[in-house]
Amino acid sequence: MKTNSVTLTDNRNGKQYEYEIMEGTRGPSVVDFRTFFPDTGMFTYDPGYTSTASCSSTITFIDGSKGELRYRGIPIETLATEHSYLETCYLLLNEHLPGKEELLDFDLELRHRAYIHEGLRTLFNAFPDNAHPMATLSATVTALASFHKEHLTLDNEADFHTMASRILAKIPTIAAFSYRHSLGIPFIQPNIELSFTENFLTMMRAYPGGKMKLTANGHSEIKEVEVRALDTIFTLHADHEQNASTTVVRGVASTGAHPYVAIASGISALWGRAHGGANESVIAQLEMIGSVDRVEEFIARAKDPNDDFRLMGFGHRVYKNFDPRAKILKTLQDELKEELDLDSHLMEIAGRIEEIALSDEYFISRNLYPNIDFYTGIILTALQIPKNMFTPIFVIGRTVGWITQWIEFKKDPTSKIARPRQLYVGK
Repeated sequence: MKTNSVTLTDNRNGKQYEYEIMEGTRGPSVVDFRTFFPDTGMFTYDPGYTSTASCSSTITFIDGSKGELRYRGIPIETLATEHSYLETCYLLLNEHLPGKEELLDFDLELRHRAYIHEGLRTLFNAFPDNAHPMATLSATVTALASFHKEHLTLDNEADFHTMASRILAKIPTIAAFSYRHSLGIPFIQPNIELSFTENFLTMMRAYPGGKMKLTANGHSEIKEVEVRALDTIFTLHADHEQNASTTVVRGVASTGAHPYVAIASGISALWGRAHGGANESVIAQLEMIGSVDRVEEFIARAKDPNDDFRLMGFGHRVYKNFDPRAKILKTLQDELKEELDLDSHLMEIAGRIEEIALSDEYFISRNLYPNIDFYTGIILTALQIPKNMFTPIFVIGRTVGWITQWIEFKKDPTSKIARPRQLYVGK
Protein backbone atom coordinates (compact mmCIF):
# COMPACT_ATOMS: atom_id res chain seq x y z
CA MET A 1 0.00 0.00 0.00
CA LYS A 2 1.27 3.48 -0.90
CA THR A 3 2.10 5.84 1.95
CA ASN A 4 0.00 8.72 0.67
CA SER A 5 -3.11 7.12 -0.74
CA VAL A 6 -6.76 6.37 -0.13
CA THR A 7 -8.31 2.93 -0.48
CA LEU A 8 -11.89 2.58 -1.68
CA THR A 9 -13.90 -0.57 -1.05
CA ASP A 10 -16.79 -1.59 -3.28
CA ASN A 11 -19.14 -3.23 -0.76
CA ARG A 12 -20.99 -5.00 -3.55
CA ASN A 13 -18.08 -7.32 -4.31
CA GLY A 14 -15.41 -6.52 -1.73
CA LYS A 15 -12.93 -5.22 -4.30
CA GLN A 16 -10.54 -2.51 -3.18
CA TYR A 17 -8.95 0.25 -5.21
CA GLU A 18 -6.03 2.44 -4.20
CA TYR A 19 -5.50 6.04 -5.37
CA GLU A 20 -2.63 8.41 -4.76
CA ILE A 21 -3.03 11.55 -2.65
CA MET A 22 -1.35 14.49 -4.35
CA GLU A 23 -0.05 17.37 -2.23
CA GLY A 24 0.03 20.98 -3.36
CA THR A 25 2.26 23.69 -1.93
CA ARG A 26 -0.82 25.11 -0.18
CA GLY A 27 -4.48 24.25 0.14
CA PRO A 28 -6.34 20.93 0.25
CA SER A 29 -4.74 17.72 -0.96
CA VAL A 30 -6.36 15.96 -3.91
CA VAL A 31 -7.00 12.33 -4.74
CA ASP A 32 -5.80 11.35 -8.20
CA PHE A 33 -8.88 9.69 -9.73
CA ARG A 34 -7.67 9.75 -13.34
CA THR A 35 -7.77 5.94 -13.58
CA PHE A 36 -10.98 5.52 -11.57
CA PHE A 37 -13.19 4.65 -14.56
CA PRO A 38 -10.93 2.04 -16.18
CA ASP A 39 -10.20 0.58 -12.74
CA THR A 40 -13.79 0.31 -11.52
CA GLY A 41 -16.08 0.81 -14.52
CA MET A 42 -17.69 3.72 -12.62
CA PHE A 43 -17.56 7.52 -12.80
CA THR A 44 -17.30 9.93 -9.90
CA TYR A 45 -20.36 12.18 -9.50
CA ASP A 46 -19.81 15.84 -8.65
CA PRO A 47 -22.35 18.27 -10.18
CA GLY A 48 -20.94 21.79 -10.26
CA TYR A 49 -17.46 20.42 -9.52
CA THR A 50 -17.82 21.32 -5.83
CA SER A 51 -15.13 18.82 -4.81
CA THR A 52 -13.17 18.43 -8.03
CA ALA A 53 -9.76 19.86 -8.96
CA SER A 54 -9.79 20.12 -12.75
CA CYS A 55 -6.11 21.00 -13.11
CA SER A 56 -2.90 21.88 -11.33
CA SER A 57 -1.86 25.53 -11.47
CA THR A 58 0.79 27.96 -10.24
CA ILE A 59 -1.19 31.14 -10.92
CA THR A 60 -3.70 31.91 -8.16
CA PHE A 61 -4.31 30.55 -4.68
CA ILE A 62 -7.51 30.97 -2.66
CA ASP A 63 -8.17 29.88 0.92
CA GLY A 64 -11.89 30.40 1.31
CA SER A 65 -11.96 29.67 5.04
CA LYS A 66 -9.34 32.34 5.76
CA GLY A 67 -10.45 34.86 3.15
CA GLU A 68 -7.09 34.67 1.40
CA LEU A 69 -6.29 35.44 -2.24
CA ARG A 70 -2.79 35.43 -3.79
CA TYR A 71 -1.49 35.93 -7.31
CA ARG A 72 1.79 34.06 -7.86
CA GLY A 73 2.14 33.84 -4.08
CA ILE A 74 1.69 37.59 -3.43
CA PRO A 75 -1.30 38.65 -1.25
CA ILE A 76 -4.00 40.60 -3.07
CA GLU A 77 -3.80 43.25 -0.35
CA THR A 78 -0.19 43.98 -1.34
CA LEU A 79 -0.91 44.10 -5.06
CA ALA A 80 -4.02 46.27 -4.73
CA THR A 81 -2.41 48.86 -2.48
CA GLU A 82 1.26 48.90 -3.52
CA HIS A 83 1.27 47.97 -7.21
CA SER A 84 -0.53 49.00 -10.39
CA TYR A 85 -2.74 46.85 -12.55
CA LEU A 86 -0.05 46.64 -15.24
CA GLU A 87 2.44 45.40 -12.65
CA THR A 88 -0.11 42.76 -11.68
CA CYS A 89 -0.57 41.79 -15.34
CA TYR A 90 3.18 41.43 -15.76
CA LEU A 91 3.33 39.31 -12.60
CA LEU A 92 0.64 36.92 -13.83
CA LEU A 93 2.17 36.56 -17.29
CA ASN A 94 5.83 36.38 -16.25
CA GLU A 95 5.72 34.91 -12.72
CA HIS A 96 7.52 37.88 -11.15
CA LEU A 97 6.90 41.58 -10.62
CA PRO A 98 8.56 43.80 -13.22
CA GLY A 99 11.62 45.94 -12.73
CA LYS A 100 11.49 49.59 -13.77
CA GLU A 101 12.66 48.96 -17.34
CA GLU A 102 10.54 45.84 -17.74
CA LEU A 103 7.42 47.75 -16.69
CA LEU A 104 8.25 50.64 -19.03
CA ASP A 105 8.68 48.30 -22.00
CA PHE A 106 5.48 46.41 -21.15
CA ASP A 107 3.51 49.65 -20.75
CA LEU A 108 4.74 51.05 -24.07
CA GLU A 109 3.97 47.81 -25.87
CA LEU A 110 0.37 47.79 -24.62
CA ARG A 111 -0.10 51.44 -25.58
CA HIS A 112 0.92 50.72 -29.16
CA ARG A 113 -1.12 47.51 -29.41
CA ALA A 114 -4.34 49.18 -28.19
CA TYR A 115 -5.44 50.11 -31.72
CA ILE A 116 -7.69 47.69 -33.59
CA HIS A 117 -7.75 46.89 -37.30
CA GLU A 118 -9.88 49.35 -39.27
CA GLY A 119 -11.71 46.42 -40.84
CA LEU A 120 -12.79 45.26 -37.41
CA ARG A 121 -14.32 48.66 -36.66
CA THR A 122 -16.93 48.15 -39.37
CA LEU A 123 -18.26 45.11 -37.49
CA PHE A 124 -19.82 47.37 -34.87
CA ASN A 125 -22.24 48.70 -37.49
CA ALA A 126 -23.86 45.26 -37.64
CA PHE A 127 -25.21 45.65 -34.08
CA PRO A 128 -28.29 47.66 -33.14
CA ASP A 129 -27.70 50.86 -31.18
CA ASN A 130 -29.25 49.37 -28.06
CA ALA A 131 -27.15 46.19 -28.09
CA HIS A 132 -25.73 45.32 -24.67
CA PRO A 133 -21.97 46.04 -24.72
CA MET A 134 -21.24 42.50 -23.49
CA ALA A 135 -22.88 41.00 -26.59
CA THR A 136 -20.90 43.29 -28.89
CA LEU A 137 -17.69 42.71 -26.92
CA SER A 138 -17.93 38.93 -27.09
CA ALA A 139 -18.72 38.86 -30.80
CA THR A 140 -15.98 41.35 -31.68
CA VAL A 141 -13.33 39.44 -29.73
CA THR A 142 -14.34 36.30 -31.63
CA ALA A 143 -13.95 38.23 -34.88
CA LEU A 144 -10.52 39.44 -33.70
CA ALA A 145 -9.31 35.86 -34.11
CA SER A 146 -9.77 36.18 -37.88
CA PHE A 147 -7.43 39.18 -37.95
CA HIS A 148 -4.72 37.32 -36.07
CA LYS A 149 -4.92 33.79 -37.44
CA GLU A 150 -1.21 33.29 -36.75
CA HIS A 151 -1.98 32.83 -33.04
CA LEU A 152 -3.74 29.54 -33.73
CA THR A 153 -0.33 27.86 -33.61
CA LEU A 154 2.14 29.22 -31.06
CA ASP A 155 5.65 27.82 -31.03
CA ASN A 156 7.74 29.84 -28.58
CA GLU A 157 7.69 32.29 -25.66
CA ALA A 158 7.84 35.31 -27.96
CA ASP A 159 4.67 34.14 -29.73
CA PHE A 160 2.86 33.60 -26.44
CA HIS A 161 3.91 37.07 -25.29
CA THR A 162 2.75 38.78 -28.50
CA MET A 163 -0.61 37.02 -28.42
CA ALA A 164 -1.20 37.83 -24.74
CA SER A 165 -0.16 41.48 -24.90
CA ARG A 166 -2.25 42.02 -28.03
CA ILE A 167 -5.53 40.82 -26.50
CA LEU A 168 -4.77 42.53 -23.20
CA ALA A 169 -4.24 45.87 -24.98
CA LYS A 170 -7.21 45.63 -27.36
CA ILE A 171 -9.95 44.53 -24.94
CA PRO A 172 -10.34 48.04 -23.38
CA THR A 173 -10.58 49.57 -26.86
CA ILE A 174 -13.22 47.07 -27.97
CA ALA A 175 -15.14 47.55 -24.70
CA ALA A 176 -15.13 51.35 -25.07
CA PHE A 177 -16.18 51.12 -28.73
CA SER A 178 -18.99 48.72 -27.76
CA TYR A 179 -20.25 51.25 -25.22
CA ARG A 180 -20.09 54.23 -27.57
CA HIS A 181 -21.78 52.26 -30.34
CA SER A 182 -24.64 51.44 -27.96
CA LEU A 183 -25.15 55.20 -27.60
CA GLY A 184 -24.67 55.95 -31.29
CA ILE A 185 -21.76 58.31 -30.66
CA PRO A 186 -18.36 58.43 -32.44
CA PHE A 187 -15.49 56.25 -31.28
CA ILE A 188 -12.50 57.74 -29.50
CA GLN A 189 -9.23 56.18 -30.64
CA PRO A 190 -6.61 55.07 -28.10
CA ASN A 191 -4.04 57.67 -27.08
CA ILE A 192 -0.49 56.34 -26.66
CA GLU A 193 0.32 59.27 -24.37
CA LEU A 194 -2.05 57.91 -21.71
CA SER A 195 -1.66 55.04 -19.27
CA PHE A 196 -3.72 51.85 -19.61
CA THR A 197 -6.51 52.82 -17.20
CA GLU A 198 -6.64 56.54 -18.04
CA ASN A 199 -6.77 55.66 -21.72
CA PHE A 200 -9.84 53.49 -21.18
CA LEU A 201 -11.64 56.22 -19.21
CA THR A 202 -10.77 58.69 -21.96
CA MET A 203 -12.15 56.42 -24.69
CA MET A 204 -15.34 56.18 -22.64
CA ARG A 205 -15.79 59.91 -21.95
CA ALA A 206 -13.96 62.17 -24.39
CA TYR A 207 -15.47 64.34 -27.11
CA PRO A 208 -14.22 63.61 -30.64
CA GLY A 209 -11.41 65.89 -31.77
CA GLY A 210 -10.58 67.36 -28.39
CA LYS A 211 -9.29 66.70 -24.90
CA MET A 212 -12.47 67.75 -23.12
CA LYS A 213 -13.87 64.77 -21.18
CA LEU A 214 -17.58 64.09 -21.35
CA THR A 215 -18.70 63.66 -17.73
CA ALA A 216 -22.07 63.74 -16.02
CA ASN A 217 -20.98 66.09 -13.23
CA GLY A 218 -19.16 68.73 -15.25
CA HIS A 219 -15.57 67.57 -14.68
CA SER A 220 -13.39 68.71 -17.57
CA GLU A 221 -10.65 66.14 -17.00
CA ILE A 222 -10.12 62.71 -15.54
CA LYS A 223 -8.90 62.88 -11.97
CA GLU A 224 -5.93 60.89 -10.74
CA VAL A 225 -8.10 59.48 -7.98
CA GLU A 226 -10.53 58.11 -10.58
CA VAL A 227 -7.70 56.33 -12.38
CA ARG A 228 -6.45 54.89 -9.09
CA ALA A 229 -9.91 53.62 -8.13
CA LEU A 230 -10.54 51.89 -11.46
CA ASP A 231 -6.98 50.54 -11.57
CA THR A 232 -7.59 48.91 -8.19
CA ILE A 233 -10.82 47.34 -9.42
CA PHE A 234 -8.97 45.91 -12.42
CA THR A 235 -6.34 44.42 -10.10
CA LEU A 236 -8.95 42.82 -7.84
CA HIS A 237 -10.58 41.19 -10.88
CA ALA A 238 -7.36 40.04 -12.58
CA ASP A 239 -7.72 36.33 -11.77
CA HIS A 240 -9.70 34.11 -9.44
CA GLU A 241 -8.55 30.53 -9.86
CA GLN A 242 -10.86 28.00 -11.61
CA ASN A 243 -14.13 29.95 -11.58
CA ALA A 244 -16.90 29.39 -14.14
CA SER A 245 -15.57 31.62 -16.91
CA THR A 246 -11.95 30.47 -16.45
CA THR A 247 -13.13 26.85 -16.61
CA VAL A 248 -14.85 27.71 -19.89
CA VAL A 249 -11.66 29.31 -21.24
CA ARG A 250 -9.62 26.22 -20.33
CA GLY A 251 -12.32 23.95 -21.77
CA VAL A 252 -12.30 25.78 -25.10
CA ALA A 253 -8.49 25.81 -25.04
CA SER A 254 -8.58 22.02 -24.74
CA THR A 255 -10.27 21.77 -28.15
CA GLY A 256 -7.40 23.58 -29.89
CA ALA A 257 -9.52 26.64 -30.68
CA HIS A 258 -7.95 30.05 -31.26
CA PRO A 259 -7.00 31.74 -27.95
CA TYR A 260 -9.19 34.76 -28.71
CA VAL A 261 -12.16 32.46 -29.28
CA ALA A 262 -11.47 30.98 -25.84
CA ILE A 263 -11.42 34.50 -24.37
CA ALA A 264 -14.69 35.35 -26.13
CA SER A 265 -16.23 32.23 -24.59
CA GLY A 266 -15.07 33.40 -21.17
CA ILE A 267 -16.68 36.79 -21.81
CA SER A 268 -20.01 35.11 -22.60
CA ALA A 269 -19.80 32.97 -19.45
CA LEU A 270 -18.95 36.01 -17.32
CA TRP A 271 -22.07 37.82 -18.49
CA GLY A 272 -24.34 35.59 -16.39
CA ARG A 273 -26.03 37.13 -13.34
CA ALA A 274 -24.60 34.42 -11.11
CA HIS A 275 -21.08 35.36 -12.21
CA GLY A 276 -19.76 38.72 -13.48
CA GLY A 277 -23.21 40.12 -14.18
CA ALA A 278 -23.91 40.26 -10.45
CA ASN A 279 -22.32 43.69 -10.05
CA GLU A 280 -24.85 45.15 -12.48
CA SER A 281 -27.64 43.50 -10.52
CA VAL A 282 -26.43 44.95 -7.20
CA ILE A 283 -26.91 48.56 -8.30
CA ALA A 284 -30.23 47.74 -9.96
CA GLN A 285 -31.39 46.21 -6.68
CA LEU A 286 -30.26 49.17 -4.58
CA GLU A 287 -32.17 51.45 -6.94
CA MET A 288 -35.22 49.20 -6.67
CA ILE A 289 -35.14 49.26 -2.85
CA GLY A 290 -35.10 53.02 -3.17
CA SER A 291 -34.71 54.17 0.43
CA VAL A 292 -33.26 53.15 3.78
CA ASP A 293 -36.78 52.85 5.16
CA ARG A 294 -37.45 49.85 2.91
CA VAL A 295 -34.26 47.92 3.68
CA GLU A 296 -35.71 45.81 6.50
CA GLU A 297 -38.64 44.88 4.29
CA PHE A 298 -36.28 43.41 1.70
CA ILE A 299 -34.11 41.78 4.36
CA ALA A 300 -37.21 40.00 5.60
CA ARG A 301 -38.02 38.89 2.06
CA ALA A 302 -34.48 37.54 1.62
CA LYS A 303 -34.94 35.44 4.78
CA ASP A 304 -38.39 34.16 3.78
CA PRO A 305 -38.02 30.62 2.32
CA ASN A 306 -41.26 31.12 0.39
CA ASP A 307 -40.03 34.28 -1.33
CA ASP A 308 -37.69 33.92 -4.32
CA PHE A 309 -36.12 37.33 -3.66
CA ARG A 310 -32.42 37.21 -2.82
CA LEU A 311 -29.95 39.93 -1.93
CA MET A 312 -27.38 40.47 -4.67
CA GLY A 313 -23.76 40.93 -3.68
CA PHE A 314 -23.77 38.56 -0.69
CA GLY A 315 -22.10 35.19 -0.29
CA HIS A 316 -19.54 33.42 -2.42
CA ARG A 317 -19.02 29.88 -3.64
CA VAL A 318 -15.45 29.76 -2.27
CA TYR A 319 -15.13 32.37 0.48
CA LYS A 320 -16.75 31.17 3.72
CA ASN A 321 -15.42 33.91 5.98
CA PHE A 322 -15.11 37.10 3.94
CA ASP A 323 -14.12 38.14 0.44
CA PRO A 324 -10.71 39.86 0.75
CA ARG A 325 -11.41 41.86 -2.41
CA ALA A 326 -14.58 43.22 -0.82
CA LYS A 327 -12.65 44.38 2.24
CA ILE A 328 -10.21 46.27 0.03
CA LEU A 329 -13.01 47.92 -1.93
CA LYS A 330 -14.91 48.79 1.24
CA THR A 331 -11.83 50.60 2.54
CA LEU A 332 -11.30 52.30 -0.82
CA GLN A 333 -14.95 53.33 -0.96
CA ASP A 334 -14.75 54.95 2.46
CA GLU A 335 -11.46 56.70 1.61
CA LEU A 336 -12.75 58.10 -1.67
CA LYS A 337 -16.28 59.00 -0.58
CA GLU A 338 -15.73 62.72 -0.98
CA GLU A 339 -13.08 62.68 -3.73
CA LEU A 340 -15.17 60.49 -6.03
CA ASP A 341 -18.49 62.14 -5.25
CA LEU A 342 -20.03 58.77 -4.42
CA ASP A 343 -23.81 58.52 -4.51
CA SER A 344 -24.62 59.13 -0.84
CA HIS A 345 -28.17 57.87 -1.27
CA LEU A 346 -27.11 54.49 -2.66
CA MET A 347 -24.31 54.31 -0.09
CA GLU A 348 -26.81 54.89 2.70
CA ILE A 349 -29.02 52.03 1.47
CA ALA A 350 -26.01 49.73 0.97
CA GLY A 351 -24.62 50.68 4.37
CA ARG A 352 -27.85 49.75 6.12
CA ILE A 353 -28.04 46.40 4.29
CA GLU A 354 -24.43 45.69 5.23
CA GLU A 355 -25.01 46.65 8.87
CA ILE A 356 -27.96 44.28 9.23
CA ALA A 357 -26.38 41.41 7.32
CA LEU A 358 -23.15 41.47 9.31
CA SER A 359 -25.01 41.20 12.62
CA ASP A 360 -27.96 38.98 11.67
CA GLU A 361 -27.59 35.31 12.60
CA TYR A 362 -29.41 34.27 9.43
CA PHE A 363 -26.67 35.73 7.24
CA ILE A 364 -23.79 34.85 9.56
CA SER A 365 -24.76 31.19 9.84
CA ARG A 366 -24.98 30.92 6.05
CA ASN A 367 -21.69 32.74 5.40
CA LEU A 368 -23.54 35.45 3.51
CA TYR A 369 -20.97 38.24 3.71
CA PRO A 370 -20.67 41.14 1.25
CA ASN A 371 -18.63 40.13 -1.80
CA ILE A 372 -16.73 42.21 -4.35
CA ASP A 373 -19.87 42.88 -6.40
CA PHE A 374 -21.52 44.64 -3.46
CA TYR A 375 -18.97 47.46 -3.52
CA THR A 376 -17.86 47.76 -7.13
CA GLY A 377 -21.14 49.19 -8.41
CA ILE A 378 -21.15 52.28 -6.22
CA ILE A 379 -17.55 53.13 -7.13
CA LEU A 380 -18.14 52.51 -10.85
CA THR A 381 -21.26 54.69 -10.72
CA ALA A 382 -19.12 57.52 -9.31
CA LEU A 383 -16.80 57.07 -12.31
CA GLN A 384 -19.79 57.84 -14.61
CA ILE A 385 -19.76 54.25 -15.83
CA PRO A 386 -23.31 53.04 -16.56
CA LYS A 387 -24.65 49.73 -15.27
CA ASN A 388 -24.42 47.98 -18.63
CA MET A 389 -20.65 48.59 -18.61
CA PHE A 390 -20.01 47.06 -15.17
CA THR A 391 -19.43 43.58 -16.56
CA PRO A 392 -17.22 44.81 -19.44
CA ILE A 393 -15.09 46.46 -16.72
CA PHE A 394 -14.85 43.01 -15.14
CA VAL A 395 -13.80 41.62 -18.54
CA ILE A 396 -10.98 44.16 -18.90
CA GLY A 397 -9.59 43.22 -15.50
CA ARG A 398 -10.02 39.46 -15.97
CA THR A 399 -8.58 39.16 -19.48
CA VAL A 400 -5.03 38.83 -18.16
CA GLY A 401 -6.12 35.98 -15.89
CA TRP A 402 -7.91 34.16 -18.69
CA ILE A 403 -5.00 34.41 -21.09
CA THR A 404 -2.52 33.36 -18.40
CA GLN A 405 -4.66 30.33 -17.63
CA TRP A 406 -4.90 29.57 -21.37
CA ILE A 407 -1.11 29.69 -21.71
CA GLU A 408 -0.62 27.48 -18.65
CA PHE A 409 -3.03 24.91 -20.09
CA LYS A 410 -1.34 24.91 -23.51
CA LYS A 411 2.11 24.46 -21.98
CA ASP A 412 1.03 21.51 -19.83
CA PRO A 413 2.02 18.30 -21.66
CA THR A 414 -0.56 16.30 -19.66
CA SER A 415 -3.50 18.46 -20.78
CA LYS A 416 -6.39 16.69 -22.50
CA ILE A 417 -9.61 17.77 -24.13
CA ALA A 418 -12.27 18.43 -21.48
CA ARG A 419 -14.80 15.59 -21.60
CA PRO A 420 -16.86 15.05 -18.43
CA ARG A 421 -19.23 12.06 -18.26
CA GLN A 422 -22.73 11.75 -16.79
CA LEU A 423 -25.13 9.74 -14.69
CA TYR A 424 -27.76 8.72 -17.24
CA VAL A 425 -31.28 8.65 -15.74
CA GLY A 426 -33.40 8.71 -18.93
CA LYS A 427 -35.41 6.01 -20.65
